[in-house]
Formats: sequence, C-alpha cells, structure tokens
Amino acid sequence: MVQYDCIFIPGGGLLPDGSLPPWTLARLERTLSLHSKTRWIAFLSGGTVHKPPPLTEEGFPIFESRASAAYLASKGVDTRQLLTEISSYDTIGNAYYSRLLFAEPMALHKLLVITSEFHLPRTRVAFEWVYNLLPQSINYQLRFESVPDQGLSPQALNARKTSEKKSLVKLRKTQDTITTLAAFQTWFYTEHAAYAVKIQPERLSGDVLESY
Repeated sequence: MVQYDCIFIPGGGLLPDGSLPPWTLARLERTLSLHSKTRWIAFLSGGTVHKPPPLTEEGFPIFESRASAAYLASKGVDTRQLLTEISSYDTIGNAYYSRLLFAEPMALHKLLVITSEFHLPRTRVAFEWVYNLLPQSINYQLRFESVPDQGLSPQALNARKTSEKKSLVKLRKTQDTITTLAAFQTWFYTEHAAYAVKIQPERLSGDVLESY
C-alpha cells in the first residue's frame, strides 16, 4: 500500500573517489526498504560549497543526487520512480528545490524526509519553514525519519554536531523574519552564502569536513 507521495533524501556528501559514504548509504538503505510504499523517491543536492566535487574519469562532476539514484537503481528500484535535483548545495536549498521542483508541480502531499541523526534537527526546521511559506496551495503532510550516524569518526561526528547546532540557531533567527515565498527567494539569492553572487561561501576545514 502506498503511504507517501514522495520520499526525499537530502544529500550526505561524497567520498573523494565519488563513492557514497556510510551515513548516506544508511539513508538509502532505509529508503530502499520503503520504496514500495511511495510513489516517488527524490534525491536532493548537487554537492556542497565546502569542498570541490569529485570528478569522473572524463572530468565531469559527480552529483550527489545522481550517485544516490544510481545506487537505488543498482538495487533493483525502477528508475521511473526516481527523481534527482542538482541545484541545491545545502539543507535549506534541499527543502526549497524539493518544494519548487517536485512537491508543487506534481501535487505531492504526503512527504517523508529521511536523513542522518546528526542532520535531522536542522533538516526538520528547514523543511517545515520552507513548506509553510505563503502562498500555500497544498496542505503538505511532512514526516521525518532519522538513520544512525554510520561511518564517521568520533571527532568528525562531534565537530558536525557542533556545527549543526550553530547553524540551527542561525536558521531559526532567519525563519522568524521570512514568511513568504517571495521574501524567501529574494533572501535566498541575495543573502544566502551558497547562492548569492556577492557572498563568498564558507570553506570548512578540520574534522567537520569529513562529514560533507
């Protein structure tokens, strides 16, 4: 029985050779177990602003969402069920483009977001913010599920959790001032470091970079 119109999987990064890290594979394995209960599966993220993308042997960038989709296809999931998005480079972008490209034009109501435990609190706030921006023509039903933080060293996991908490505080302040899609889009393309022309994105280093 179909329970969801779509399952969204935010990108979890790629290893230097272009393969999927264990924490992303955990998200995909959970999605695989649910693929018969959803109409669509949408993989989100082109990459990250924090480090360069891995490249194919021909020199083309490997997109996170495409790598994740290929993994589920290799497990036997019908490719006609799979959607990919390569415009976003952070969690807020994941939420925005998932609504803009899939949920609204395809009239998707019942949505499940699957991500890692370390990523869930900020993911929930970002998606609930974006999906409640006005005008809202669809009564979205958002659910969230986390999977274990597999494959990260204790140092990297602690660094990522610290980074997530700081980003969540900043996100909550931002969402309080932006309540419409029009205001969001203006902010997104003029003030968000991952998408605004005038701002240089932050380049991470140290332990936290292992989780991207």
